Amino acid sequence: MSEGNRAAARHHDEAVAVEREGVVEPKGLKSNALGLVTSTGVGIASTAPAYSLAATLGFVVAVARFQTAIIVLLAFIPMFFSAWATKEMNRADPDCGTSFTWAARALGPRTGWFAGGWGTIAADFLAMASYAQIAGQYVFLLVGADSIGTDPTSIWVLLLGILWIVGLTYICYRGIEISAHMQMVLVIVEMVILLVLSVFAIVKVANGTAPPGHASPSWSWFNPGQITSFNNFMVAMLLMVFIYWGWDTTTSVNEETEEPSRIPGTAGVISTVLLLATYLIVVVSVLAFAGVGTHGVGLSNPEHADDVLSVLGSTIFGGSGVGSVLSHLLILMVLTSAAATTQTTILPNARTTLSMAFHKAIPKIFGRTHPRYLTPTFSTISFGAASIVYYAAINFIAGGSVIADAVTATTFFAALYLGITGAACAWHYRSVVYLGVQQTVSQVVVPALAALSLFALLGWSLKVYAVPSESEFEVTILGVQVGGVMLISVITVIVGLAWMAWCEFVTNRAYFRENTIGSGLSLTEDDRIVPTGSIGGDGGP
Repeated sequence: MSEGNRAAARHHDEAVAVEREGVVEPKGLKSNALGLVTSTGVGIASTAPAYSLAATLGFVVAVARFQTAIIVLLAFIPMFFSAWATKEMNRADPDCGTSFTWAARALGPRTGWFAGGWGTIAADFLAMASYAQIAGQYVFLLVGADSIGTDPTSIWVLLLGILWIVGLTYICYRGIEISAHMQMVLVIVEMVILLVLSVFAIVKVANGTAPPGHASPSWSWFNPGQITSFNNFMVAMLLMVFIYWGWDTTTSVNEETEEPSRIPGTAGVISTVLLLATYLIVVVSVLAFAGVGTHGVGLSNPEHADDVLSVLGSTIFGGSGVGSVLSHLLILMVLTSAAATTQTTILPNARTTLSMAFHKAIPKIFGRTHPRYLTPTFSTISFGAASIVYYAAINFIAGGSVIADAVTATTFFAALYLGITGAACAWHYRSVVYLGVQQTVSQVVVPALAALSLFALLGWSLKVYAVPSESEFEVTILGVQVGGVMLISVITVIVGLAWMAWCEFVTNRAYFRENTIGSGLSLTEDDRIVPTGSIGGDGGP
């Protein structure tokens, strides 16, 4: 090896060593831009509680009925475990590549590239069309143009959705602080209106003015044994995972947050707890108010399964002056929620691809940052542009039902990259099993349970959606009926594998063959400390 090559190798090893100590080599992002409160706000806004409930709650109720209440609690468990695993990994390695970086270093470059990197990219990308469509529809519903707003495939909804993507991509391009401050305003409005909606619903149930089909809240709603089948239980769990998904944006912006090894992971955990409280309040109140019937405002009514809040709003708030104002505020809330999650979907994707380029896993053009705004440039703009092309293309396929199937497919890839994060965490911290029960549970057992539960949901869901009739649309390929969810998932996997193969054999061979990202991480000094009364000795690898 030449002296120049040896020097380059030493420089790379030193860079990796710095990252292993929890101090990540700068990538051109703005540091110390966010604090704990702002980061938590970004985590909640990324989940988009109002949008997620509006778009998904009807489908959960259709399979779980009143047991949707216990599904909220049970789906929280793998999400909380996953958030905890993410916190622990972020403490060891606060790299904005998050799942990609952690899986690559703990489990190997290919696992990191596909499960962590492509899993994140695919989940974000597949969800974008739904976010843009909902935002476009709700603008028209807000101004009273219901004939347009109730038609998701309208050309006007499409054009407005595209404008939303363009505008929010520009905001993400201009700077993380602008994006974060916008998120805080939107999430405060969102949480307040959801609370008001819940209070109005419970009051009407209590005073007897709720519509026919309403029900009194009951502890039986928290009995999972009353779910009609295990298949329905697993489908409901997967859908509820989508409602919780998004909090991990807090760690995607870790390099732009104060105390990057501590605050982002803590904010993610806090976000999941706050989401649990919010979802329990809203779900119990609307279940009681509307019931689970298939007619009228019943939550199982297929006519509004993909948007339950717009229907509930006018019924819960009534037609008075105040009620009309609150109904419009609810519509505005779902609109801003969809807009917020569109923005916070662009943020983590851009930072994942930035990190992948920085570590030489994809072409270096994705690693460009703006010298003034200190944001990823090509990564942000290219994701926005690709999302527009994708949204416009599928808007006209199968009457728009493909978008609903794309949302379901999103949960597959979300479960994949969050699950691989749990697996990477358990493997990275495996040495601490000699340091005592507390560390073992926190850094190995909980992350392992996160991985196992998410992979179990993923596997069962693949089994369910292998049946074409479970999807919103079907196609015939070589005489075989294939459901939309599986078709979208398979195409997405093929695209990811093809891009990975192109990078491995053509553009980015060093990442796969020379291990440019490094193998493994060192435990921090805190992890090496043997707690009083624990067994074992040094926890180093």
